[in-house]
Amino acid sequence: MSWNMNNNRQNYPYQNYQQYSQQPQQQQQQFHHHNLPQYPSYPTNQPYVSMPNPQWLRSVFDKVDKDKSGQISSNELQGALSNGTWKPFNPETVRLMIGMFDKDKTGSINFEEFSHLWRYVTDWLNCFRSFDRDNSGNIDPNELRQALTTFGYRFTDSFLQILMKRYDREGHVTFDDFIQLCVQLQSLTNAFRQHDTDMDGWIKISYEQFLTMVLNIAL
Repeated sequence: MSWNMNNNRQNYPYQNYQQYSQQPQQQQQQFHHHNLPQYPSYPTNQPYVSMPNPQWLRSVFDKVDKDKSGQISSNELQGALSNGTWKPFNPETVRLMIGMFDKDKTGSINFEEFSHLWRYVTDWLNCFRSFDRDNSGNIDPNELRQALTTFGYRFTDSFLQILMKRYDREGHVTFDDFIQLCVQLQSLTNAFRQHDTDMDGWIKISYEQFLTMVLNIAL
């Protein structure tokens, strides 16, 4: 089975998807993890949302930790997050992030892991707002194209339509769906890149290798 990351190899250099949103060095030093989440880079044309103080963050954690176990589950975490639409945070996105920050693989996160997850969500919120040009609280197809282009991706209109259909639940992409889209797209890119040893944007793999590659990533 052959896979091509480029629809037009002459106009779509492979390096465009090589260097997607590198994580700040300071954050790497603070949180050691074998599968460290990558933090988004984004334009600075919008005011930053800053991290809250630790005391406030602790109060949020304690409030959603209903059973007072010192750990919060995906259901409890969902109660602490907002996508800006007065609707619950996408449970798929919540489970995805729990998996990224749950270092001991218990299916829940402690306060330290929660703090790093909150920082991650805050960075993605700043990223999301920088591409939400009309301040609608949603990402439309043109804004999504701009975001992915800024990240280094060059996709055709037909593929962007597939992304919108997969991740928009109401005709547009909300904040929580945007996180899921970007994280899963990066996971797929990383998996592809592991097989693209000559870095030309093409790979040749067996059907079982393809299934293994897809099933091993965060989907």
